[in-house]
Amino acid sequence: MGVKGKGLRVILGVLLMMCLFVVSAYAKREIDPLVSPDWVGANIVNPKLVILDVRSAQEYAKGHIPGAINVPVAFPASAWTAPKGNVVFEVPPDEELVKTIRNAGIKEDSWVVIVGRTTGPMPYYAMADATRVAITLLYAGIENVAIMEGGFDKWVWEGKPVSKVAEKPKPSDFKGNFKKEMFATKEEVLEKIGKAVIIDSRDADVYFGVKTEPWSPRPGHIPTAKSLPTPWLWDMRKDYGVYREREVLAEMVKTLIGEPTADKEVIVYCGVGGYASTMYFVLKEVLGYPNVKMYDGSAQEWNLDPNAPLVKFKWE
Repeated sequence: MGVKGKGLRVILGVLLMMCLFVVSAYAKREIDPLVSPDWVGANIVNPKLVILDVRSAQEYAKGHIPGAINVPVAFPASAWTAPKGNVVFEVPPDEELVKTIRNAGIKEDSWVVIVGRTTGPMPYYAMADATRVAITLLYAGIENVAIMEGGFDKWVWEGKPVSKVAEKPKPSDFKGNFKKEMFATKEEVLEKIGKAVIIDSRDADVYFGVKTEPWSPRPGHIPTAKSLPTPWLWDMRKDYGVYREREVLAEMVKTLIGEPTADKEVIVYCGVGGYASTMYFVLKEVLGYPNVKMYDGSAQEWNLDPNAPLVKFKWE
């Protein structure tokens, strides 16, 4: 075989390894990361299915999917989030998270489908709350975590049955297999500037520096970070909100950062960890980018350090 033939074999071998790496992201999944209300209805009697309603207790009491349990998520702290030092909305301590998951009746092999709100006050934040819970469960070691498209709003819009009976799950013996590698520290982000792909998932005007948020009063973004606002991932309709078609999401992300290859290191952040959780979930779980981390401290932690660099009035 000539030099060209050997070179072609090497290239094909590398491409095959990359494909296998991406496919491996789905190897342990038994359910799709985004499921429809129809899918939930068809699987509602499956003993592995846990329908986790993360809306407020008041919303749950007014009506929910039959069999759904309620463990609300809220800002700045809830069963799913906790303060750490001077930052809020962080992953709770492992022992507290294990307790929450056990009390919800969730097991290591459960199919957990998260149901949230997609309309009403601040719907974008409500949709991000659902992925905040999702990535927390993934962190704890649960492989089969999904978001129900359209939330409870779409379930009702489709005329599906609603219950007002509060479910009391039987506690599980969940132990946890915590994936510390999911999260990047501030020090790691500093070291990765110019080396990894950093995605700022806040609104574009906040990224650019013409607007600030209460938890990050210093304007601008982390140097080299690219802007991809999380709300652009959603298709907000009159009666409910859903994710854009997977092909659209893939094209959007690929155009910005390239193909999902094993050597592409991606770090996502936002203001406090809500929007970034959605970006992480879409990149890692929906699109199969294999090497993604979330900077949980996000802009709120970055802003606390006056020496942490920021760039404004610039598109990277």
